[in-house]
Amino acid sequence: MADAEIGVLGLGVMGRNLALNIADRGIRVSGYERDPDLRKVAQREAALSSANEDLAGFVASLRAPRAVLLMITAGPAVDQAIETLLPLLSPGDVIADGGNSDYQDTARREARVREAGIGYLGLGVSGGEEGARHGPALMAGGSAETYQRLETILLAIAAKADDGAACAERLGNAAAVGHFVKMMHNGIEYADMQLIAEIYDLLARGQGLGAAAIAEIFDAWRDGPLSSFLIDVTATVLRKADPETGRPLVDLVLDSAGQKGTGRWASIAALELGVAAPSIAEAVSARVVSSLTGERSAAAARFSRPDASANSVTKEQLADALLAGKICAYAQGFAVLAAASEANGWELALDRVARNWRAGCIIRAGFLDDVAAAFSDNPEIANLLMAPAFSEMMERTVPALRAVVTAAVGAGIPVPALSASLAYFDGYVSARLPANLIQAQRDFFGAHQFKRVDRAGDFHEDWSTTS
Repeated sequence: MADAEIGVLGLGVMGRNLALNIADRGIRVSGYERDPDLRKVAQREAALSSANEDLAGFVASLRAPRAVLLMITAGPAVDQAIETLLPLLSPGDVIADGGNSDYQDTARREARVREAGIGYLGLGVSGGEEGARHGPALMAGGSAETYQRLETILLAIAAKADDGAACAERLGNAAAVGHFVKMMHNGIEYADMQLIAEIYDLLARGQGLGAAAIAEIFDAWRDGPLSSFLIDVTATVLRKADPETGRPLVDLVLDSAGQKGTGRWASIAALELGVAAPSIAEAVSARVVSSLTGERSAAAARFSRPDASANSVTKEQLADALLAGKICAYAQGFAVLAAASEANGWELALDRVARNWRAGCIIRAGFLDDVAAAFSDNPEIANLLMAPAFSEMMERTVPALRAVVTAAVGAGIPVPALSASLAYFDGYVSARLPANLIQAQRDFFGAHQFKRVDRAGDFHEDWSTTS
């Protein structure tokens, strides 16, 4: 019987929890999963009208016009699913990709699906397993008609901000918009997590504090300008004891961080668009360095190190440094979003993006209301750092960021994201940079020409002569 209002294709952790979330809202949902073990779990846990092992039966269970939500691993599997679905669907049906797909793949897939008269939605889903189950942040891209087909469902399952607004919105006409915004969300997430980890390292290795004591510090930061989901998570994680040894579990976790690619994509996109996003890029690089556990152990035995405890920064300075670094990371992420919007004609409203991230997502934070207000007050603002509220915060916190980076360098404690944030700020507020020398070098060996400060035009010089 074709009575399901939506079908979820892929019933792994995220798909299954989204299906449960949808069902909780009184919406009939059908599911499809190839893996028999995952299908059994879904049939047991998820209130599905059906959990199909047959794709044709899955499509037949959907009420026309049909809506299919793909919750499968990004990459070739998405293309395979689409090609298998298309012969079973009809014009007017809708496919939404809720995975972390590369936005360029999404643009290609939208064009392919449009040929068959099928609507396509790029749907960024943030919040992890808990968010999927109880309310994620949903970043949609696609035509108004396509979004309207799913709007009621998306608004029902999305997280709600403190003002009651659902964190689900169509952010642009192109399906790629949804996945680009989610990609940059993840890039900022990488930077935010790395910044927090560096502060943790300065407290642990730099000041000799144990996990419980550091948890108390992060607890104190839960209120105020640093208030965020990731600060909450950090305090909670640091308090967890290993049931076997009684030691802080975080101390027993291997210091090698994984990644699924979205942070790397965000850094690549920034470079392709000609936007500086060093805090994000350094966060990605830090994870790569962390993976070199064997090489790092050998290098640690080879080289002498300064006394890591030789620093005297205060908790207040660390808090301010973390806030300054965080602001820089957000400024970079939104600068990339603005550049992508201009390059692709997306007409992306950055205040709406910030509001969309206020609940449900991993980078939800108290100051996102301030970010939204900054772009609402001045949609054409060149950089978040120039918004009055954030300029004032940076004026207050940059001295602490400078002191913390200096102390870390002296102690031999790597702080790549904090350092990159400071360098980004110092570069952005420098009226003159040494790029004049770089331009002269380029003209010397490649005749690339240069511009002058005292007259218009492009110039080339024979630099080998002294006059």
